[in-house]
Amino acid sequence: VTAELAAAPPATLPPAPATGSRVAFHAPCTLQHALRLGGTVETLLTRLGFELAHVPDAHLCCGSAGTYSILQPTLSRRLLEAKVGALKSGAPGSILSANIGCLGHLQTGTDLPVEHWIVAVDRLWRS
Repeated sequence: VTAELAAAPPATLPPAPATGSRVAFHAPCTLQHALRLGGTVETLLTRLGFELAHVPDAHLCCGSAGTYSILQPTLSRRLLEAKVGALKSGAPGSILSANIGCLGHLQTGTDLPVEHWIVAVDRLWRS
């Protein structure tokens, strides 16, 4: 979905109303490294009217990394705490990501709503 929406001509996407929603986006390692789509979702979210909070060290892993969080729980927790701190530093109302493993892992480290970015976009388009 990410690549398809990114390739869509601007005129084919619904207008970008100001959402009034400041969000932090966590780019999963798979999106950044395996798919080489780092920055793509952030660009789309901005085009669609979301205000993106700055995330220091945005390129760093959240600690989920597939089975990593199970096999290395102590180190995984430290990575999670650092990532959540970075995501919350820009005072977002919610955290968005693109990977189910990251979403579940991030949810264990914060009281902020954590959801897939396409859910937030769907909600915007339905409003």
